[in-house]
Amino acid sequence: MISGPLCDNIANMDYQKKLAALIEIEGIEKEEIEGFIEIPKDAAMGDYSLPCFRFSKALRMPPKAISDMLLSRLPAADFISRAESVNGYLNFFLDKEYIARELLTAAKEGFGSSDIGKGKTVCIDYSSVNIAKPFHIGHLSTTVIGAALYRIFRFLGYNAVGINHLGDWGTQFGKLISAYRRWGDKKEIEAGGVDALNKLYVRFHAEAEKNPELDEEARRYFKAIEQGEQECVELFNWFKELTLAEVSKIYRLLGIEFDSYAGESFYSDKMGPVLNELEAKGLAEESEGALVVRLDEFGMPPCMLKKADGATLYATRDLAAAIYRKNTYDFYKCLYVVAYQQNLHFKQFFKVLELMGKPWAADLEHVAFGMVSLAEGAMSTRKGNVVLLKDVFAESIKKAREIIEEKSPELDNKEEISTSIGVGAVVFCALYNNRIKDIVFSFDKFLNFDGETAPYLQYTHARARSVLKKAERKEPKDFSGILSDEAFETVKAALAFPDAVKAAAEKYEPSILSRYLIGLAQRFNRFYLNHRIADAPETERDSRLLLTYVTAEILSAGLKLLGIEAPDRM
Repeated sequence: MISGPLCDNIANMDYQKKLAALIEIEGIEKEEIEGFIEIPKDAAMGDYSLPCFRFSKALRMPPKAISDMLLSRLPAADFISRAESVNGYLNFFLDKEYIARELLTAAKEGFGSSDIGKGKTVCIDYSSVNIAKPFHIGHLSTTVIGAALYRIFRFLGYNAVGINHLGDWGTQFGKLISAYRRWGDKKEIEAGGVDALNKLYVRFHAEAEKNPELDEEARRYFKAIEQGEQECVELFNWFKELTLAEVSKIYRLLGIEFDSYAGESFYSDKMGPVLNELEAKGLAEESEGALVVRLDEFGMPPCMLKKADGATLYATRDLAAAIYRKNTYDFYKCLYVVAYQQNLHFKQFFKVLELMGKPWAADLEHVAFGMVSLAEGAMSTRKGNVVLLKDVFAESIKKAREIIEEKSPELDNKEEISTSIGVGAVVFCALYNNRIKDIVFSFDKFLNFDGETAPYLQYTHARARSVLKKAERKEPKDFSGILSDEAFETVKAALAFPDAVKAAAEKYEPSILSRYLIGLAQRFNRFYLNHRIADAPETERDSRLLLTYVTAEILSAGLKLLGIEAPDRM
């Protein structure tokens, strides 16, 4: 898991920049030198290393001669204890006490936060649940990835706007009205909520396979919604209210709030001007009765705007939504946290906006992620084979409570803590691996509390807080207590927190932060097991308590950015 002096190769960029500033290579820019400075896998080779073969062609010299030359020219610097030239690598060893003193800065409130995003707005379209359909495990990734990015961007000073682009338009609502009028009961639906609506939806599809005329009836009902027919609109709004009441329970459990719930229906009256603009610019054309924008020259099939029957599509609404968001928020970036199966859709409608002459189309980003499937295959709401997210959380919370009753029966607030642990375990499972990776769901996997998991991080945080309760923390007079290998590795890992947060934002990849936190916790636990802290001699105690405090603060802040609580006791 951990490689090199810093976990997961997350380097402290300040030191790479500082090192690059000391190195002069004719014809090579400082930024290029900085980019080549790396962290050796073997700590014995230094804290940082510059592979000089990178410059052999430009300088017409062998790597060893270059590293020897650069070493001879290297000026003294207070943060470097020594440097050496080894087999064409220029290796740097940081001054441990100098680095350890930086923990005093890290101990200040808000360490890792930044104002780099000041004045910039980032819109994040995520979760985007479908009305009258259950909130299932397939919605987990978009929800927790989007929420983590929302918090991370805010932590870095951006004005983040969370948008839940509700799936509240389309023929499926005609199907639901048809099903409700045939088999529905108002009291049963009120009592059963989304689950009851979903049963009607599943039944409709089963019946429609035997009676295709039902699909035509559904299209007529949706047309009635579009035309504002009172009874159908009232049913549509009722379905919507029932769904939002249900999903709000999950959002509260996850600590998620949205700034906008403007969904597909919101843009029903905003598509006309977009279609008019496309036609005026000669981009839209008729094809077999449908309206399309041809994208052949860009290696893509046509982007469909209207079906032959006049119905609009996702692309039409997404074009209108993008223009509305730019006009409303004047975003710096607009992110769409949607599964990779929609790659073509986003490429198409981004390209259409570019062809329309919208320069900000380059600021739209599809943050793709892998799909969640069951062991027996893909989930399908139509067929009714889904794993409900509320059931996953309930099972995980139950498991956490059982473990607490077994190992810490005296613990206060058992229900609150078991909820934090159970929810955290599921969220972290979705945020630990690279977001593009597919996930095959199993309860055993998602409810695993051992190894590289949220409960491990939460326990490490609680362990650190427990140590801090046993002794009064004072500003250290010296740092001899944290210069051992285990302690110093923890120091460097702690100081890399700001870079982990920035990297997670730059790459739209919360797993960078997740893995960083695991690396930090592993290093701290090795330090904890090998050194006395609260009862250490006074000359060592204060610096070790400082390191413990900074580690606890980072674990707490990092977990909260991911949407996971950090209890002080477990």
